Amino acid sequence: MWIYILLMVALVAADQAIKATIVSHIALGASTSVVPGLLSLTNLHNNGAAWSILEGKMSFFYLISVVALVIMGYLLWRLRGKRAYEVGISLMIAGTLGNFIDRVRLGYVVDMFQLDFINFPIFNFADSCLTIGVIFILIGVLRDDSFDK
Repeated sequence: MWIYILLMVALVAADQAIKATIVSHIALGASTSVVPGLLSLTNLHNNGAAWSILEGKMSFFYLISVVALVIMGYLLWRLRGKRAYEVGISLMIAGTLGNFIDRVRLGYVVDMFQLDFINFPIFNFADSCLTIGVIFILIGVLRDDSFDK
């Protein structure tokens, strides 16, 4: 279990470090191409969710984050020993915490990764942790033979 706690701490620290670096080196709303036509870095303040849905509903995000963290903490404990679930839930907890810290500390979430080849919301490292965590959980569900019974 300790390895997953260390993983979560490292991912939250990386998320906050990336966000701090972006804020200190890229002006708000500015964009810098990293891989032309593929990826740019930008500094965007998002006080909603993806595509800025539920913009300004901070009380809702505080509540849903706390509820989600409690549920994920319970599931991490309950599903211990099932590696795909443990990794997936750890990633999801780290992503939720990374964005929650921004919302509490700043009143918005710092987003920075812009995919230039597709119309996709600008996202951050915490969002990536959440997405990859869901993928790990789906893999766990697909591999779990207890659903066959």
